Amino acid sequence: MKQFLILFLLTCSAYGQSEYPQDYFRNPLDISLVLAGTFAELRSTHFHGGLDIKTQQKEGLKVYTAAEGYVSRIKVSHFGYGKALYITHPNGYTTVYGHLKKFSKRLEDYIKECQYEKESYEVEMFPGVEEILVEPNEVIAYSGNTGSSGGPHLHFEIRDNQERPMNPLLFGLEVKDSKAPYVTAIFAYPKDENATINGKNERTELRLIPRKTGDYMVEEIKAHGAIGFGVTSNDKQDLAPNKNGVSNIQSFFNGNKSLEVDFKRFSFDETKHIKRYVDYEYYKSKKSKIQKLFIEKNNPLSLFKNPYDNGYVMIKDSTSSVYKIRIRDYHDNETWVTIPIKGKLETIKKDSIDNITTKSLVYSNKPTTLTSGFVTVNFYENTLYDDTYINFKVSSDTLFLGEDRIPMQKNFYINYDLSNYKSEHQEKLFIARFYGNYWKPYYVTSSRKGNVLTAKTKALGTFALATDLTPPTIKPINFQDKKWISKYRYLKVKIEDDLSGISKYRATVNGKWILMEYDYKTNTLTHDFNDNIVKDTKNELKIIVTDNVGNSSTFEATFFRK
Repeated sequence: MKQFLILFLLTCSAYGQSEYPQDYFRNPLDISLVLAGTFAELRSTHFHGGLDIKTQQKEGLKVYTAAEGYVSRIKVSHFGYGKALYITHPNGYTTVYGHLKKFSKRLEDYIKECQYEKESYEVEMFPGVEEILVEPNEVIAYSGNTGSSGGPHLHFEIRDNQERPMNPLLFGLEVKDSKAPYVTAIFAYPKDENATINGKNERTELRLIPRKTGDYMVEEIKAHGAIGFGVTSNDKQDLAPNKNGVSNIQSFFNGNKSLEVDFKRFSFDETKHIKRYVDYEYYKSKKSKIQKLFIEKNNPLSLFKNPYDNGYVMIKDSTSSVYKIRIRDYHDNETWVTIPIKGKLETIKKDSIDNITTKSLVYSNKPTTLTSGFVTVNFYENTLYDDTYINFKVSSDTLFLGEDRIPMQKNFYINYDLSNYKSEHQEKLFIARFYGNYWKPYYVTSSRKGNVLTAKTKALGTFALATDLTPPTIKPINFQDKKWISKYRYLKVKIEDDLSGISKYRATVNGKWILMEYDYKTNTLTHDFNDNIVKDTKNELKIIVTDNVGNSSTFEATFFRK
């Protein structure tokens, strides 16, 4: 063990990370790499941190360590990566394997010991360098669909020694891709009130003209002043129909590079700023992501390389210019978009100015507090990217706080003073959010201190107080009270809560805690009798399930096993 540690430290020091080692990491599966998701692909709230590898729509495929090393982290959670494994390698990189169905036997035994010790399904462990060594090509787990996975697949990452995810394809992993990225829309944006695009001072969609070569032309635009461009583009690989992300975007103005967006590496601290990179308002209203090829203030993304004038271009009157966009996937298949621009100074017809007298100004660089009646909303410094006018109105216990079309850097806080509510009623109240025309309350993470109920969220919208008086339901799936279940390996129970949602659960047999895995997608709790905790013939099962406002239900049953 000590020899491995010395070798590990020496190898880390010798390798450095100035280049990407080739032929060091293997494909973590036995099948060819076919991707459902690519690195840095645009997700709703973040850039994708790895590769989503298809597992032939099945669970249970063997997952191999990509190289030798040691298990440096194990995390089991209901959401996120679900069951996830982290392996640190002698060259300083760490590989991550997520949404696993289960771990190899020795890892499963190690994890279950921790789960039973802590009496919790959700655990996180950080084994030492010498504690769990793994060999090359060792089976470490089996692929699954745990956590916030939308279907069976393996999430695979490679991180550098600063825990920054990198594109795993940089390390020699092979994916068949001979198809160039494609473009579905092009937009132009005025930088300020003095800029015009086709006579307007607003985001303008441009007419896209596909060419036989696979590239695109845009119908000539008339513009003046400082403008930027945005593109909606995706990539497809040879063996899958998925709409994947691209690898690199460059823009050129009259032959000179204006901006480059390079999706090789990013940090988790910055991934939330995808809301600043895409046109968030357009995404929330049209469900399409425009990648803005210009850098607005408060956008710290490291993906931008050597921007000139933050990607904006200056168009002067009576000039002819050409703006080009080069879009590439990882395999250097590329697509070009050409935008001819005629400089023309035009008088903007002013539309009626939005009435801001009913709105409240929220500052981006200092705290802002909005108050009406017994409702207070706190926006702390740097919550918003820009100073913004937001609709703010309180009617009875309902808060109307604009629409979710303004990007937030971090949470803001909604506070309800419950002093006028009886203490026994306060306990069952929560802050709910309502979507669209569906007047159904959705629980927002809430906490109460004294008479003040507080919820935190990153999305504007309509909120109100809601009451949950109904406890969760608990129903057996594969057994009945006072019946023999000797032939069953698993004990399964369905738990549901139709309002505030499940907060926690606890199961015991004959007074002893048992591990039950919670799958929120199917609302099931499952115990594996192979844990060898249940050894008696007659067994008294007790399950307590609690929702997010403290309502709880208790289920009790007797079962028999030989």
